[in-house]
Amino acid sequence: MNHDSYDPKTIRDLLGSVKTIAVVGASANPARPSFGVMRFLIDKGYKVIPVNPGHAGGEILGQTVYARLSEIPNAIDMVDVFRAADQLSGVIDEALALAPRPKAIWGQLSVRDDKAAEKAEAAGVTVIMDRCPAIEYPRLFG
Repeated sequence: MNHDSYDPKTIRDLLGSVKTIAVVGASANPARPSFGVMRFLIDKGYKVIPVNPGHAGGEILGQTVYARLSEIPNAIDMVDVFRAADQLSGVIDEALALAPRPKAIWGQLSVRDDKAAEKAEAAGVTVIMDRCPAIEYPRLFG
């Protein structure tokens, strides 16, 4: 897939089909972007699961925090990544080890690693990078 631009239908279909989103790099700090995006996704009806080893066992926005994707007890449709771009490959490896695999991996603004994306796409997982669902959702769904 060309990650320089995305067909709006691809993003609309993805956001319209996923129900459970793991947010890797979730923060309990209301000033952090991940906190605001989590709140937005929850308000839109998604089940959001925060992933942050520093907060594991606690709660963010009323949701139990897990240290790793592999610790989440239920299936995940999408992984939303709030980590540095150089850590995306490791998150993709962890997501690909899940059974079942998520439908999609979403790299937040400035989170892009084309080589890691190729690996996920070769495994049948959709990858969106350098975008934010809290920006794309209102643009595509009004």
